Amino acid sequence: MSADSQTAADFRVKYSRRIDSDGREQEHSEVEMLDDGEQHPDVGLQAAELNIQMKLLAVKRRWFRAFEVNLGLLYLLILSGITTRYILVTLEKEHLQANCSTKIIQLQQEIKLLKEKIKEKCPDRWTRFGSSCYFKSTEAKHWQESRRACQDKGADLVMINSKEEQIFINELNMRGESWTGLTGKQTSGGYKWEWVDGSALTERLWAPAQQSTSYDSYGVCCDDKGNLKQAVEHYVGYSSKTFICEK
Repeated sequence: MSADSQTAADFRVKYSRRIDSDGREQEHSEVEMLDDGEQHPDVGLQAAELNIQMKLLAVKRRWFRAFEVNLGLLYLLILSGITTRYILVTLEKEHLQANCSTKIIQLQQEIKLLKEKIKEKCPDRWTRFGSSCYFKSTEAKHWQESRRACQDKGADLVMINSKEEQIFINELNMRGESWTGLTGKQTSGGYKWEWVDGSALTERLWAPAQQSTSYDSYGVCCDDKGNLKQAVEHYVGYSSKTFICEK
């Protein structure tokens, strides 16, 4: 290290008293450079404090870097979770929208077909109610023969699905008795009523004490109050009836 850059801490001032030639005592000072092992105690303490501060600063910097890394990872995890949730919600929403759109299109097509069917003109001697056409025969037949006659006309024996339709059928039948498409079917639990398309009878259309079923049981429309009656074909007087077709 050069003399110009030497710090004051590297020197020591020595004071001494001398008697000059006139006999007077005078104080003299000498500047003496310290050896490496003779540094001033304050200088060593300052260096130690500075070293500790540097170490603490380094530790703080390392801790701050670690904190920044962990914070960045936490942010990425949160962002990843939000992104994943957003994607799942978006996909679910698109799926629901697609299903709703498909169902809406199907309903629109069904309504269109229903409107077209309603606008269609029924054949001669047939009467329209709702979206169906109905035919009331004037000749009497057995139930099986009646169904074949309806099928020959591109129809089947009538299936009554509502109270309103039952009232219409009763008026069309002119309050007589005609075969319908209701028949007793044998099951493991006994007999049950079933329409010709295989669907179960759900409406309460029966006259009192008239809903029991057995072999050769068929539904007849209607009694004097417009309710369904049950008839057994092989009984005398029940074999031949008029019938009502629906298409």
